[in-house]
Amino acid sequence: MSDEIVSAANERFRRLLALASSARERKRHGLSVIEGAHLVQAWLDRFGARERGLQVFVARRALAAGEVRALLARLSEPPAVLDDRLYARASQLEHGSGLLAIVPTPRPALPPRLTEDAVYLDRIQDPGNVGSMLRTCAAVGVRLVLASPGTAFCWSPKVLRAAMGAHFHLDIHEGVDAGWLPAHVAVAVRAAEAGAATSLYAADLSAPALWLFGNEGQGLDAGLRTWPAVNPIAIPQRPVVESLNVGVAAALCLYEQRRQRLAAAQNV
Repeated sequence: MSDEIVSAANERFRRLLALASSARERKRHGLSVIEGAHLVQAWLDRFGARERGLQVFVARRALAAGEVRALLARLSEPPAVLDDRLYARASQLEHGSGLLAIVPTPRPALPPRLTEDAVYLDRIQDPGNVGSMLRTCAAVGVRLVLASPGTAFCWSPKVLRAAMGAHFHLDIHEGVDAGWLPAHVAVAVRAAEAGAATSLYAADLSAPALWLFGNEGQGLDAGLRTWPAVNPIAIPQRPVVESLNVGVAAALCLYEQRRQRLAAAQNV
């Protein structure tokens, strides 16, 4: 039977509110708050209902919704039903589905060597850009994402909303210093760089690679720019635009990589 919470003084509600409103609290406890039926479904599909630390909350108004009821039926423990006014206080969405959950923030072990496709986010500060890039990685099948210190927290509510469930198809490693890369990368290294001699559409992108994408204003870290292993690649564009949004640049590069590999597979 579901627990009903009608008082703002309830300890479970106070904990939910603290986590939903404070990045410091989420990081301190190693927890994230996901909201919406789509994200909760993506979590359950990846980790299952018995994952330790999963706590689901549902607004009373949402109990009649078929999509919500179907998700609640998958849970191993009943959710907490929140009075609609309390749910509105914890919610980050104006017109959400009435479903949210506290989940343990995934912390996969960093592989000792990078031997498959990966993306490195170098101080990408805008949560929308980070979420868009994570979504692109999931769409093209690049599973490993490494984020430098200074990149927007990948499990923040804004990044979660922008990525639309992509998190649960990826292994995301945060706080990876650029200095870690040279000794641990066993694949080609590519970086989108305006003015590079090699065009994206002339480059051979068939081999597994680590792609580097730099800060919105400053570009790549100086150490990464001078790393001898890096193959700079330019996205052809008219000179009236100095550079592309980093999320757009990442999508173009990763989709061209996928296009080339699909074309090669069809010609075998």
